[in-house]
Amino acid sequence: MMSLISMEFLLLVLVAAAGYYLIPKKFQWVWLLVFSYIYYVTGGVKVTCFLVFTTVTTWMAGVLLEKVAQAEQDRFVCRRKKRQVLVTALLLNFGMLAVLKYSNFAIRTVNMVFGSSQGELDLLLPLGISFYTFQSMGYILDLYWERTKAEHNLFRFALFVSFFPQILQGPIGRFERLGTQLFASHSFDGRRIELSLLRILWGYFKKMVIADNAVIFVDAIFEDPTLYSGLAIAGALAYSIQLYCDFSGGMDVVIGIAGLFGIEMDENFKRPYFAVSITDFWHRWHITLGTWMKDYVFYPVSLSGWMRHFSKFAKKVFGKQTGRVLPICLANIIVFLVVGIWHGAAWKFIFYGMYNGLIIAFSGLMAPRYRKWKQALHISDNSKGFHLFQILRTFLLVNISWFFDRAYDVESAFRMMKYAVTRFDLSQILTIQIGEASGTTYTFIFLMVILLGCLAVFIVSLLMEQGRDLEGFYVKQHWILKCMLFAGLILLLPALGQPAGEAGGFIYAQF
Repeated sequence: MMSLISMEFLLLVLVAAAGYYLIPKKFQWVWLLVFSYIYYVTGGVKVTCFLVFTTVTTWMAGVLLEKVAQAEQDRFVCRRKKRQVLVTALLLNFGMLAVLKYSNFAIRTVNMVFGSSQGELDLLLPLGISFYTFQSMGYILDLYWERTKAEHNLFRFALFVSFFPQILQGPIGRFERLGTQLFASHSFDGRRIELSLLRILWGYFKKMVIADNAVIFVDAIFEDPTLYSGLAIAGALAYSIQLYCDFSGGMDVVIGIAGLFGIEMDENFKRPYFAVSITDFWHRWHITLGTWMKDYVFYPVSLSGWMRHFSKFAKKVFGKQTGRVLPICLANIIVFLVVGIWHGAAWKFIFYGMYNGLIIAFSGLMAPRYRKWKQALHISDNSKGFHLFQILRTFLLVNISWFFDRAYDVESAFRMMKYAVTRFDLSQILTIQIGEASGTTYTFIFLMVILLGCLAVFIVSLLMEQGRDLEGFYVKQHWILKCMLFAGLILLLPALGQPAGEAGGFIYAQF
């Protein structure tokens, strides 16, 4: 499948955007559907079959849910039939996702526990299946809870599932917001096109100049942690840079491309490294996944009958205050267990999810004590020093979690954590080679490129965190300055990006 960085993809976008404003407006959504399937079919006909399966089964379930709601007068019969349709749709689609993505993980786990030697299955894992499955199942759950209306046109619904800029890595859209825009007519808007192109270039800058340079150091350190044991901390920091610039850069590209067609997608990042707690971090990082988990996992779990029984039990045993918080903590742990499983079929991802869930749960339980301690120590929440402390504390906790996310396995993650507190030799970073031919000749240069790139991202993020309207500031500038900005970004990409060959694909496109 075409990478978002490839010339083939850029040509596809150019043709799609040009034709979009030339054809009659009533056919614009059809044009997008055609190009969405052209894009996905480049990954193979077999993977497209899974996309079609999810589209058709979800669409049929949606129409059935609406028909049941309209036909059944008896409230209890209606609820039972709707639940049957819902469960069937969820089992078909989440079941397919589970089989394709987690079968071999289950086999490896069974082999490890029982010492067996069952061979793994040769299964096809379509790119983007986690994203379009979650988006489709969100639509079904919204219909079940009567938050939206069913789409009766199969092809219009197919566009909602397959919209090509977002299908591989999100953001995870909601039908009420995204569908309305996809099916609407859009006129050419020069300013919107200009701002969208600028955002695309900014995304490519973060990806190609920062993330694809940082990955050289990340791969070297994490693939041979014993050799680079003095760089465990540097490895986590480098991965923190790579992951953020890769994923948020990808979101900039996706949102920018959607903007070329007049479609405003949900933001997926809000300066996460300025977060003051792990909870705040997840309100800023992969926002659409977080809101999906909140709406479709957290609330159903926390409001379920068995959770109400647990709440009553907890209040009797631990008292009202703790008993009230414990169910919320348990629901958060379940949510982040699902988040960990969603990230990948490996125990390290489950540890990653549980690490975040347990910290959030513990923080919820300790919140009353934290307030008392701050009062006793005369610490104000409005204090700039305390605010900075919260940011640095959260950044440290987040970087610990990246060991689980990037290390080869759980054992390697803990080994690198041990190295992080027992060994430190930053000079080792200058021994990492940039390509086989050049050796370490350009290592320092690439380090400077990463640091200067991070400085640029930090300054932009800081200004946005302070509430500065950078878009409005850009619009007011003279056209010569705007051209210089565009030219600078365009020249920087080939000059400083794509080290050691072509730029790699986006990390989250593997989901």
